[in-house]
Amino acid sequence: MKICEEKITKRELEMKLVGAEYTFDNNKLIFYFTADGRIDFRELVKDLAAVFHTRIELRQIGVRDETKLMGGIGICGRELCCKSYLADFVPVSIKMAKEQNLSLNPTKISGLCGRLMCCLKNEQETYEYLNSRLPGINDVVTTPDGFKGTVQSVNVLRQTVRVLFEDGDLKEVKDYPTDQLKFKPRKRKVQVSKEEAKELADLEDKN
Repeated sequence: MKICEEKITKRELEMKLVGAEYTFDNNKLIFYFTADGRIDFRELVKDLAAVFHTRIELRQIGVRDETKLMGGIGICGRELCCKSYLADFVPVSIKMAKEQNLSLNPTKISGLCGRLMCCLKNEQETYEYLNSRLPGINDVVTTPDGFKGTVQSVNVLRQTVRVLFEDGDLKEVKDYPTDQLKFKPRKRKVQVSKEEAKELADLEDKN
């Protein structure tokens, strides 16, 4: 690693060395690096081959792969999923965070790699199912007593609905379990505004 970094500095290449390893039979030495664009490292390969006298391979990886190699502790306090058990990276989108009613604050939904946390995918199917059982905000629902009210808010995990009743100047709010209400289910469409998409574009993996 030290020798390779010296050669990179000498060649003035804009790349960050992440790791190095020999193949099991010691016939090849692989160097992993990250870079913003394509790098012409042909001369660097020659320099390294002259020092190590073996086949040299330089492999460009993404920031998620870099984090997987380096390891670390996530905000949950456990070892990173990519380091401990994830074999392959799965696509993760801003819509997943919005489906799960998470704050679209980059510091709260991004991992050490600077991309969206992989664990957003873990609960996506569950949230899709739970959300499909709930009415939408401002939908009209009928209570067990036969009264009609407007949905003010929903609690996805508890599967409860806060209903607003209005009678002239009188207003009343009451919570109900979803299965006690009558309403017309509809497929929830999760939409990300252009402003949100632009602000959080860097969190989605481009690799």
